[in-house]
Amino acid sequence: MENIVIIGSGCAGLTAAIYAARAGLSPLVFEGRQPGGQLTTTTEVENFPGFPEGINGPELIMRMRKQAEKFGARFEYATIEGFEHRGVSSRVLVDGAWRETRALIIAGGASPRYLGLPGEKALIGRGLTSCATCDGAFYRDVPVGVVGGGDSACEEAIFLTRFASKVFLIHRRDALRASRIMAERALGHPKIEPVWDSVITSYLTNENGEVRGVALRNTKTDAAREVALQCVFVAIGHDPNTGPFRGALETNPDGYLIQKSGTTTNLAGVFAAGDVADHVYRQAVTAAGQGCAAAIEAERWLTAQG
Repeated sequence: MENIVIIGSGCAGLTAAIYAARAGLSPLVFEGRQPGGQLTTTTEVENFPGFPEGINGPELIMRMRKQAEKFGARFEYATIEGFEHRGVSSRVLVDGAWRETRALIIAGGASPRYLGLPGEKALIGRGLTSCATCDGAFYRDVPVGVVGGGDSACEEAIFLTRFASKVFLIHRRDALRASRIMAERALGHPKIEPVWDSVITSYLTNENGEVRGVALRNTKTDAAREVALQCVFVAIGHDPNTGPFRGALETNPDGYLIQKSGTTTNLAGVFAAGDVADHVYRQAVTAAGQGCAAAIEAERWLTAQG
């Protein structure tokens, strides 16, 4: 029986591990299929407090992990296959074996949806990203593209106009599905050029293996064209990594865990932190803050249980 198990090793999970370890709870962290989370795919982080010169995403994660280990956190490379709540404790299925814990912090994050094109994974962080807030400032005075037609795509496109010389808003249909006000803002901006009825068929790269443009296909005419740009921001949604918990824990229609008060869930002793519950901000610093809160709330819950 563990005192506390933390699922996920991104900013939320590692911050929770630091706080839980410093509280003497010897937390066990299951790292998941992508140790370090989405931050490991970010080449440069300029908006995390305390690093005025910026820091490499994987390095930031490595430092947080070392800090957690220093205070006694333990790590296992494993993914969660099942979950059961047992009143005053929980258990998770890991590699075919059940592991029990008094408190559980779920910080498994969310996975951004990409287009599934050949060579796509290798380009993430090299001109392909899913976060304008994270990476937009790296593309000043150059053309970029945003893929999507919803509110998120419009928000990303509008945000990018602060930096980019031009923003191509690439959508597979001939009208945005965003709310009217967001669509009007995006389409009315002089820097945003809609590219209707179009899908990306391939990424074009330069001699350094970085994105230099995209090849497009018109969904109505099948006509092909190329557009020169230096980064593609994919804004077609995220999928929260909540599969093993659905049915037991309350989620919204998109599968994000619902936080009742602070980071608590509908089950006693089970807490949710970071992108697994947050579909609004999705930032490293907000995930870290929720990880801190979850650890403090878990410790207080354990104390109340004696």
